[in-house]
Amino acid sequence: MSFFDMLGMFDPGDGPRGPRRDSGATDDDPVIVDVQADGDDHGETPSAGKGEPPKRGVPRLTPRPLPNGPSKGTKILIGVVLALVVVVGLFFGLSQFITDLMWYGQLGFQNVVWTQLGVKFGLWAAYALLMALVSYVSAWLAIRARPDSSDGSTFRIKDDVIEVGKSFSSKTARRAAVVVSLVVGVMFGSQFNSNWSEILLMFNAQSFGTADPQFGIDNGFYVFVLPGLRLVMSAVSMLLLMGIVFSVVTHAMMGGIRFTMPVHGRGVLAVTKRARRQIGIWLILNMLAWSARQVIGVFTHLTQQGDRITGAAYTTVHATIPVTFIMAAITAMLGVFLGVWLMRSHALEGAAKPSVRAAAALKAWRTPVVAIAAALVVSLVLTVAWPMLLQRFKVNPNAQEMESTYIQRNINATQQAYGLDKVKVEQYKATTKGKSGALSSEAESTAQIRLLDPQVVSPTFKQLQQSKQYYTFADTLAVDKYDIDGVSQDTVIAARELDLEGNDNRNWVNDHTVYTHGYGVVAAYGNKVAADGQPQFFESSIPTQGKLTESQKYEPRIYFSPNAPEYSIVGAPKGMDSWEFDYPTGSQGATNTFDGDGGPSVGNIFSRLLYAVRFGSDQILFSDRVTSDSQILYDRSPKERVAKVAPYLTLDGRVYPAVVDGRVKWIVDGYTTSDAYPYSQMTDLGSVTQDSTTKTSNTIQALGSQKANYIRNSVKATVDAYDGSVELYAWDANDPVLKAWEKIFPGQYHPISEISGDLMSHLRYPENLFKVQRELLAKYHVSSAGQFFSGEDFWQTPVDPTESATAQQQGVPQPPYYLSLQTGGSKKPGVSPASPDSSGPKKPVFSLTSSYIPAGTSTREILTGFLSVDSDAGNEKGVIGPNYGTIRLQELPKDSNVPGPGQAQNNFNANADVSKELNLLESGSTKVNRGNLLTLPLGGGLVYVQPVYVQSSGSTSFPLLKKVLVAFGDQVGFANTLDEALDQVFGGNSGASAGDAENSGNTSQSGDGQNSDGQNGTDSGDSSESNGNANGSGTNEGKDQNGSSSQSGSQSPELQQALKDAAQAMKDSQSAMKNGDWTAYGEAQKQLEEALNKAIELDGGK
Repeated sequence: MSFFDMLGMFDPGDGPRGPRRDSGATDDDPVIVDVQADGDDHGETPSAGKGEPPKRGVPRLTPRPLPNGPSKGTKILIGVVLALVVVVGLFFGLSQFITDLMWYGQLGFQNVVWTQLGVKFGLWAAYALLMALVSYVSAWLAIRARPDSSDGSTFRIKDDVIEVGKSFSSKTARRAAVVVSLVVGVMFGSQFNSNWSEILLMFNAQSFGTADPQFGIDNGFYVFVLPGLRLVMSAVSMLLLMGIVFSVVTHAMMGGIRFTMPVHGRGVLAVTKRARRQIGIWLILNMLAWSARQVIGVFTHLTQQGDRITGAAYTTVHATIPVTFIMAAITAMLGVFLGVWLMRSHALEGAAKPSVRAAAALKAWRTPVVAIAAALVVSLVLTVAWPMLLQRFKVNPNAQEMESTYIQRNINATQQAYGLDKVKVEQYKATTKGKSGALSSEAESTAQIRLLDPQVVSPTFKQLQQSKQYYTFADTLAVDKYDIDGVSQDTVIAARELDLEGNDNRNWVNDHTVYTHGYGVVAAYGNKVAADGQPQFFESSIPTQGKLTESQKYEPRIYFSPNAPEYSIVGAPKGMDSWEFDYPTGSQGATNTFDGDGGPSVGNIFSRLLYAVRFGSDQILFSDRVTSDSQILYDRSPKERVAKVAPYLTLDGRVYPAVVDGRVKWIVDGYTTSDAYPYSQMTDLGSVTQDSTTKTSNTIQALGSQKANYIRNSVKATVDAYDGSVELYAWDANDPVLKAWEKIFPGQYHPISEISGDLMSHLRYPENLFKVQRELLAKYHVSSAGQFFSGEDFWQTPVDPTESATAQQQGVPQPPYYLSLQTGGSKKPGVSPASPDSSGPKKPVFSLTSSYIPAGTSTREILTGFLSVDSDAGNEKGVIGPNYGTIRLQELPKDSNVPGPGQAQNNFNANADVSKELNLLESGSTKVNRGNLLTLPLGGGLVYVQPVYVQSSGSTSFPLLKKVLVAFGDQVGFANTLDEALDQVFGGNSGASAGDAENSGNTSQSGDGQNSDGQNGTDSGDSSESNGNANGSGTNEGKDQNGSSSQSGSQSPELQQALKDAAQAMKDSQSAMKNGDWTAYGEAQKQLEEALNKAIELDGGK
């Protein structure tokens, strides 16, 4: 009796062929029909409901039913309405996809959509069909092997028991199997859609040219093939599992597996021979697939995180990996054994008494049970006990010797995978005693020390250059470099972006057709400020004016930016009045009409309808501002645009503007990553790229939370701020991962040779990559496995000492800083490369910098290393600068006591004069903002520079640079200018002029624009041009040994002496004022006046 026969037992009224006739009826009996005549009662006969047949001999004429259904016209109307509903539903449902196609097509990246769509749909369709096919074949074989007749009828005689039953016919079962298989296929078909990139990379694998140290296989196998192979094996296992499930279920439904009532000596379970064979084969296939997955899993040990390192250590190599191969063989043999036993065993068939049946079953099942139990015991011994004992009694007592080989593998692989294998390590024996003239050989670096903190001065830019409330700047500005009057200048730059939140007159017309773009960039010298503490802008105003406008006459309109509105509709036929607000001027403002190719056209009703649906705005349909020449600009964030055209890239968290070849370009850095590089240390990119800037800024972001152990800055991308065009450049053409993606998306990348010289000069080393590298280098600067095991020379990035106490307790690290430095190898042109780094003049290089302190929780913070990377890509078309990307690590001696950033900040805070002055500045209605604490290797040691900003408490206040803190060793300098503060820590004369040297003696004494007597600060002489050139580079003039500025060789000795006396009198005045000694202050002022009068007399007598 089958499963369905058992269900039939509970329906006494029906037999196998439907309702039973009366026992006395024969096949020749007439069929009795109940016939009704017109006018008779249409209700049921009295016997209705009792199961009785209608009475014979009472023929009736059945009335013709009255038509009560819908008419033909109604049916047509219903059909039309339903068709319209379907069409409208499809239109709404596909509007997103169609508009995406239009967006990608306008950018020229439509192949990205079709490739992804084709792969995802192909994977879904292929796997759905395979799943459906395997499921149906399994069910079809089971139906074909059913013990009953094909129509489902059964007739069995067993002893004195006769079984008669009826179940599904084979034809019906096959139809049901088709439906169920298709449903299962559709449900499971999309299982691997999210892994489309891994499938594509597997079929476009590249060679790394290096092999793993364990198996000797090229690393490309692990990065490209292994992830896809694991997906394929997972898919095959799912198919085989579904096959055995369908086989067992179908056999149970078709009678091949019977659960019978244990009466009259019959057993409880009966399985036919054909069912056993089929299930046995499926079992073997599943076990073989499991065995194959175990073998493939062996290779993943090389990328798994262990207790100390990523990769296979001693116990894994000598126990886990061999045992895995053994267990794979045992699994395969066990599967074959169980399958063959199941096919040949007779324990599941035949009739016997329960007691006999139980004994026979126990005896028959003993073999597979023993085999499974033995396999489990062996598995526990080999996979658990053996590795544990080996680790406990052999490895742990001799860990350093046993693990050294595998730690060295990890060190080498990590350095290769993160680009740390070519770090230039230099021993830097830093002094803590500042000597007079110590910076004379580093005058250019001194002149380029950046005073503007890009995270502090954004409110200043807004207040001075915002112009109107509907413009804004990023909350953290960018640092770049520009050649101004032939001198490379560190620059703080920002784009003036549109901010609709600041507009008081908000409506659809204004938001989407009038206020459509920002205007221009604002740039200031990074190394100097005006006498009142304001930035010195060399590009500013609306309309734009300044050095960049003069040299490039660039397109100033910013239609695409991080803060751009959701969408704008721009463009109009030629000759039509313009209505896009361009920039404020006069009473009405200038207007403009966009004439680029920046977005999909909305010039026809179809596209207008599509975008009205997409953005949920009927105004797009009915507004007269939407013309036949209109375009719609959306997805306007540069980072978002790059992410959409290259979805496989990890993008840097900072996007910065640059004026390039007459256009404003947004520059985005793209990374190729992998988490399958053998033996390389696994890192959480999200956590290691967090710092104090990403915590407090909306402009700068950390990388997303993802695990990786390989990273390359393979792509430089630009987005045009005017038309939104995206250009991708293959920056690292040797990266195998990028090569694979170039095969997948051919023609998507431009070669380096197409990068213009102007663009090349603004491409820099990306911050997030540097953060990842500095985190790894904190440990992996150690190249010896034994030293690495001990961990005694591990470092860490210091916390940002300028942040709040809470942030410092949370360990928020200090961000890296862009600075121009003279580093090893950065020789000036004309100096022989063979010359020692310590001799000859050096040229400052635009660099990204950070520092290290000892690892651990100790509060003793001393500097252990200074890290920098050359970020200057040069300015030659298609050629990357020879030193770009060179990472330099300056290691300090182990016995060094150079203060770290935290200790330097503590020295500032503990200094009585500094504390007194800052308290005075912070009293009343002003507050003090401490800027970034910069670390610079200058003067034979490490110089710390921190700008101090003062800001009033008013609603329209903004920070102004009023003081500068400098530390060298334990010596602290605190003055109105960097130039003066450097002199204080270097014996009264640093030997070089800072960028703000022209402000020396012009700035106020108390930080609020006046000195303590309420009079304006006194000029110490020729302060504008005597302490630096017009651009503050300090390369043409320096300081003599007494600290006075030398303007030219034509000054008489008497005049020079008078200037020296004036400078000394000024310093005496400052010292006396700080000490509150007003008598000494008066004497110093008198001496100053005499010296100045003498200098004026001598200068006029030439």
